[in-house]
Amino acid sequence: MPSRFRRLWTMCSLLLLATVVTAQAQITPTAEPETVGMSADRLSRISETLSPHVEKGQISGLMTMVYRQGEVVHFNTYGDRDRQTDAPMTKETLFRIYSMTKPITTVAALMLYEEGHFHLDDPVAEYLPAFEDAQVYDTTAAGQPRKVPARRPITIRDLMTHTSGLTYGVFGNTPVDSMYTAVGVLDNDQTLAAAIDTLGTLPLLHQPGETWHYSVSTDVLGRLVEVVSGTTLDTFFRTRIFEPLGMDDTMFEVPSSEMDRFATNYAVGKDGSLVVQDRKASSEFAAPVQFLSGGGGLVSTMDDYLRFARMLLNEGALDGTRLLSPKTVALMTQNHLDGTHAPGWGFGLGVQVCTDLAAAQTIGSEGMYGWSGAANTFFFIDPKEELIGMAWTQLFPHGRYEIGSTFRVSVYQAIVE
Repeated sequence: MPSRFRRLWTMCSLLLLATVVTAQAQITPTAEPETVGMSADRLSRISETLSPHVEKGQISGLMTMVYRQGEVVHFNTYGDRDRQTDAPMTKETLFRIYSMTKPITTVAALMLYEEGHFHLDDPVAEYLPAFEDAQVYDTTAAGQPRKVPARRPITIRDLMTHTSGLTYGVFGNTPVDSMYTAVGVLDNDQTLAAAIDTLGTLPLLHQPGETWHYSVSTDVLGRLVEVVSGTTLDTFFRTRIFEPLGMDDTMFEVPSSEMDRFATNYAVGKDGSLVVQDRKASSEFAAPVQFLSGGGGLVSTMDDYLRFARMLLNEGALDGTRLLSPKTVALMTQNHLDGTHAPGWGFGLGVQVCTDLAAAQTIGSEGMYGWSGAANTFFFIDPKEELIGMAWTQLFPHGRYEIGSTFRVSVYQAIVE
């Protein structure tokens, strides 16, 4: 069969499969998978493994994308962004990306690092005095709680690697987490500056540098960006990252003119059915935002985030715009922990990094990196394979149905050369 007819047959097969799997599918690849060493037949397994979650009513809608060697070779949408109105999932849909904000905040801080504003081992208290006399929550041999001085200052690197000793409040049940909840560390009716000042009065859960513990560290890092740059975090993001990269749909709050594109966030009810967790019209993202959360405050589209991910894959540059040096991206995406934070996974600056495929029990590449958001948005980047993968939905709790790991396997098994 002549090559031009073979390519046409491949494209027709993809479109036919998309129609069978889901009526809402939109396949808009820019190249045939075979031209970049991937199998179209095997890529169809992404839809085969994930679309049943929509068909069974376990999730409302989903979006998946695969980019390799400069080309989008898979893009698909499934189901609805809002079940009540039957509004379909489209590539223009706005998602709460929550903790996928963290790599963006880390890039912002690394841009300032490159400009010579600080060193990674600088004490945070040099820029945020609230952490000057950090105390650590401790329990004596008799079981009586007490606070003891931190053995060393929290550093900027500690914030980027979640080894600061801070915690989150919403994910744990320690006495320190309860203190965070009691004072409303993450409440939206306060400024970022006020939140960080309050945080500085609370004890740390661990000694700085002692262990990896997921925390509000990146929110503190966001405040550091504000203090060092002399501008608010949203302004820094817009002028230094979003506008240069052409990320026009990434924001802290959704304007009323764009509300129709904003997906509803769902949760799994007690009986396993979907219930509305965050209705778009009453969402905190629809109101004026005071608390500019560098740890989880952004809304974005998959197209926008792909541009950010492509910048990282291209070692800091995209379409003639350079945000970081290749050397800085290399530092960001290598493991900075003495051990791991999960089997086979270390942590770099703002992203997790695969250190051992056998221990991680997944196919992929050692050195692949990425992160996810609380409402089950996932992305990974693989420099060795020149690969980016993303799978996004809007569902609590995080990790339900293992969408991210299932998607990653489906992507890597489609690589044939």
